[in-house]
Amino acid sequence: MTTYQSLLKKEKTLAVIGLGYVGLPIALEFARYFRVIGFDLNADRVAMMRRGEDPSREMGPEAFKDRDILFTNQSEDLAKAHFFVVSVPTDIDEHKVPNLSPLKHASFNIGGILKKGDYVVFESTVYPGCTEEDCLPILEERSGLKMGEDFKLGYSPERISPGDKTMPLTQIIKIVSGCDAESLEEIAKVYGHIITAGIYKASSIKVAEAAKVIENTQRDLNISLMNELAIIFDRMGIDTQEVIKAAGTKWNFLKFYPGLVGGHCIGVDPYYLLHKSVELGYEPQVILSGRRVNDGMPAWVAKKLVQLLIKKDKSPQLAKVLILGITFKENVADIRNSKVATLARELQDFSINVHVLDPKASPNEVAHEYKLTLSDKMSEDYDAVVVAVAHDEYRTYDSAFFKSIMGKNPILVDLKALYEDLDEEIEYWRL
Repeated sequence: MTTYQSLLKKEKTLAVIGLGYVGLPIALEFARYFRVIGFDLNADRVAMMRRGEDPSREMGPEAFKDRDILFTNQSEDLAKAHFFVVSVPTDIDEHKVPNLSPLKHASFNIGGILKKGDYVVFESTVYPGCTEEDCLPILEERSGLKMGEDFKLGYSPERISPGDKTMPLTQIIKIVSGCDAESLEEIAKVYGHIITAGIYKASSIKVAEAAKVIENTQRDLNISLMNELAIIFDRMGIDTQEVIKAAGTKWNFLKFYPGLVGGHCIGVDPYYLLHKSVELGYEPQVILSGRRVNDGMPAWVAKKLVQLLIKKDKSPQLAKVLILGITFKENVADIRNSKVATLARELQDFSINVHVLDPKASPNEVAHEYKLTLSDKMSEDYDAVVVAVAHDEYRTYDSAFFKSIMGKNPILVDLKALYEDLDEEIEYWRL
């Protein structure tokens, strides 16, 4: 009997290691059909999931109903599993160097319980070669087993888009790869049981790793081009949004927009490719340039706001500015790698009194991660308002609202280009 058949008959168990934005949805989807162990190191998060609560606030309690899943933070529980899916975070450190610690820790733990016939599939975003060069040696050394002979290895990159309810996990084509033909077929069958959009079988683990990392690198570069154009057009006195609208009438023009590029994917993944490329003796020019442009946007926006304050005879040292939104994208609670937080610090460096509000974000997480205090309510005497994230709550705001929370000579900085036809009394600027 194959591993897939044993999982389907619940004679074997599937484990998902890492239950964040990626791991939890796929664990719950697998648990519709298989017996699943959901493992996370964070005991508080595990307690919430046992109560049917999503710590990331992406799914409601109905997503937990009728699921054959055991949530645990006890690594010994993983010994019961035979098919391991690793979806731990892969971020970068303060020097923009890939942080593989969670991935290596997960590999070490799995290696200690790995059995003959087991499968290990990594989903975390990495550079090409990481699965076989960094994770595999740990698995083999810790277990005393050999890949191919004793256990199988695979890679299937995550493609979840937090906050996007139009593209659920099951409706996104899944790339799968394996260490040999047999593992590729088995891994494809396991994922194919829950993915309705279809399975793409990559020719190798490295190809699958590379496919994932360039998906976000491509988006990063496209956005960096629009950010650079926004800087140029601002000097020319041209509205970038109007330019994009006009250019968009051509059938093959790609409508990317300028903005702050944060989050745990687009703002991080290119550094994984950069790291491996430099290690191999080639320093990428285009990718590195795009990263510099995007990483520099918070400072440029802050400088632009200071110029607007001075234009309206407002002293930056005496100014009070409200920033609406700190999550990395609209309608999510995720604050990881938030460039809005960077913008807030840039403004504070000009001695501006900055208030930050966000109905989605956790005040405790913001305080812990960025040493920023989320305000619990708006004031009525702001000198300027920065709309940084396109939460649904902000889309209904109009001129009357903004004038009600600002004093004389109001300034509105609209980083998401949400508003049109505002009162001329409001000094309006957008990316």
